Amino acid sequence: MTEIMRWEYLTRFMYASNENEGAKAYAQARWPGWELHKYSPETMIPELNELGDDGWELVHMQPIGAVGNKRDVGFVAGEAMPRWSNSYFCVFKRPRR
Repeated sequence: MTEIMRWEYLTRFMYASNENEGAKAYAQARWPGWELHKYSPETMIPELNELGDDGWELVHMQPIGAVGNKRDVGFVAGEAMPRWSNSYFCVFKRPRR
């Protein structure tokens, strides 16, 4: 009989910023001489790697306009001009332990 895979999920707001812990050191080691811009998505790699080390797999990442004070998500749809953001809503999964 085939065992049914069971998952647990984690949701997290993540922010791209070159002030993120380990972002500058990671970028310098990975891409020597490359300028890590303030809101580059690459600034999230150290945090994503930590989650991966704990068994979490990123299954969805969605840029969002803002995170509200009630942890709600703000976004604007249908605008002709882009709305810039460094905020992301992320969903991770891993096998249930």
